Amino acid sequence: MSNIAEGFERGGNQEFMQFLYIAKGSCGEVRSQLYVALDQAYVGQEQFVQMFNSFKKLSGMIANLIDYLKGSRMRGEKYKKPTYKSLGEELEELTKQKP
Repeated sequence: MSNIAEGFERGGNQEFMQFLYIAKGSCGEVRSQLYVALDQAYVGQEQFVQMFNSFKKLSGMIANLIDYLKGSRMRGEKYKKPTYKSLGEELEELTKQKP
């Protein structure tokens, strides 16, 4: 979750996708650690299967988001151009302000 939040906050699709790939890798890492937890009897077979399937599903959801972003024309907040006012608009705005 933290990787997804950090990538999103960076404001660009490429960086966001990079962090999504890290989050997807973390899902695989957790599934691997679940085998250790099962072998050490920290979790039972039923818990293992439930959590394993949940992380497998989450990994697929992250992959779908990555695929969506690859085809998206949106590029993120940091690529949006700021709106500039003309000199006349700036002067008009300044003259309307009260001291």
